[in-house]
Amino acid sequence: MTTSIETTSPIATPDVGELVARAATLQPLLRANAAQGERDRRVTDESIQALQQAGLFKILQPRRYGGHEASMRALVDVSAAVGEADGGTAWVVSLLNSGAWLASCFPEQAQDDVWASNPAALVSGVFSPLVQSRKVAGGYRVTGKWYYNSGSWHADWGVLSMPVTDEAGTVVDMAMALLPRTELDLEDTWFVAGMRASGSNCLIAEDVFVPEHRIMSVGPAIEGEFPTEFTEELLYSSPLGPFFAVGMVGPQLGLGRAALAIVREKAATKGIANTVYTRQADSVAFQIQLAQATMLLDTAHFHAHRVTEDMDSAAVEGRKLEFADRARIRADIGWAIEHVVKAIDILLYAHGSGSFAEANPLQRIWRDSEVASRHAGILPMVCYEIYGKSLVGSEERITPMI
Repeated sequence: MTTSIETTSPIATPDVGELVARAATLQPLLRANAAQGERDRRVTDESIQALQQAGLFKILQPRRYGGHEASMRALVDVSAAVGEADGGTAWVVSLLNSGAWLASCFPEQAQDDVWASNPAALVSGVFSPLVQSRKVAGGYRVTGKWYYNSGSWHADWGVLSMPVTDEAGTVVDMAMALLPRTELDLEDTWFVAGMRASGSNCLIAEDVFVPEHRIMSVGPAIEGEFPTEFTEELLYSSPLGPFFAVGMVGPQLGLGRAALAIVREKAATKGIANTVYTRQADSVAFQIQLAQATMLLDTAHFHAHRVTEDMDSAAVEGRKLEFADRARIRADIGWAIEHVVKAIDILLYAHGSGSFAEANPLQRIWRDSEVASRHAGILPMVCYEIYGKSLVGSEERITPMI
């Protein structure tokens, strides 16, 4: 199966291949810790420390703070490589890197708040608030809850959505706010069937002050317009909608590759019950299923990499992605997700009922993929409707995240 489609991106430093190689080196450790992470409902400290030492939380952090300032391709390929070892760990790697990208779009003063004294600070993010805000001198006071905050146990800061109100209390805008984790409570709410290690808990603010420089309007961000003063840093110019979705495809690619590898490896020694086959590898039916799953995974990679190529090249060229391009990118992501899920389903049929033994990592891969694929930002049918409306010239937007 084609797992890497090489392209050259002028903003990819260090080389994507080097970053992927670092992730591959960590796979034995991450795989060994996967079951413990699932039991604890958080990535193990040992895995987090190893990822930090390898610089894999710095993919999208500005070089000014010691980051790699790499590319969207690097984000997808590194998280996919981590996903081959463990889906929950890959989700945390991808989403915390995405948080770093978001923080890099804020004004310099806000970025300094995050990284000036702690270049290793990690940033999580949530776009679905149950929040109230109140305008005060110099900023806002915020109270509310943000559910499904992936990597919540490990983040030092959060980029959290909030309504912007005027002095009369009327909502006049939607924004993203940077809040330090020290000023937030955490409610342990992440009890789920899959992606347990992602630690996607609820963050809570009780009358927390947010200064003006740590608030960024969502409207301009959707069009790729951000308040960062460092406009020469081309990585931080992608529209928010495509970026919102691209961070969630890499872990799925890795899960699909992991499932394929396990099923192929076992095919030479595992039989098919109630048939003449003592080796699955000799069965024509199995061979066809393996081919189907491999082609589905290839398709997912092709579409995911088309997205990163479009986003990276537009950033390098200083070109804004048009609405039609952004709508198609959402469809590409949905298509990639759907094909990974289908591939894993076929592979579990091919492998047999032993897939669901607790000792078999296939059952965790399956659960992680099924849960992650239901994230609101990558639901295939929503993504296709967005694209379909664009294709017929409809101006209706069913979500602002395009």
